[in-house]
Amino acid sequence: MTEARITDPKTLRALSHPFRWKLIQLLTEEGPRTATQCSERLGESVASCSYHLNMLAKYGFVSEVEGPGRQKPWRIVSTRQSISPEGLEGEAAMAAEAAALAYLDQEFERTRERLRQREHLPEDWRKSVGTEGTVKFLTADEADAYLDELRALMNKYDDRRLDESLRPEGARAVRLFLSVTVAPE
Repeated sequence: MTEARITDPKTLRALSHPFRWKLIQLLTEEGPRTATQCSERLGESVASCSYHLNMLAKYGFVSEVEGPGRQKPWRIVSTRQSISPEGLEGEAAMAAEAAALAYLDQEFERTRERLRQREHLPEDWRKSVGTEGTVKFLTADEADAYLDELRALMNKYDDRRLDESLRPEGARAVRLFLSVTVAPE
């Protein structure tokens, strides 16, 4: 499943703040949370969490759900964002680049932190955690086909992300990050 590419400069700017990516990831992995719960989990003030959640809501990335009493948990609306400056010009291209770089900064920070904690994982999880890199010599068409195969693998088990009842006992949020680049000529 591919989400529509985001091209609106204001919407892209909403994603250019690294903390907003942390909130998106938290809600994606752990489900609905209040600003207070986000604050406790991420070490940011409640006011800051509330402000950034409201900004994400303004552009349709999160929404409030019914909670007990006066609590207002937030939930993720879309678990995928398609961002690229390709084909955009001026302000939109700059905003797309800023959003993409904020995403990468957050992704690398999260990867570093989780790799630092690897030794504290149970043995059965340690063997699955790490990084890998490889170089393939491909044509553009081969690269597209290869990427389609990898995306199909990455989409496996997507139904479990938002439907907790489909998760088998012992399932945990496993973050997969795919980066594809090509060497300059």
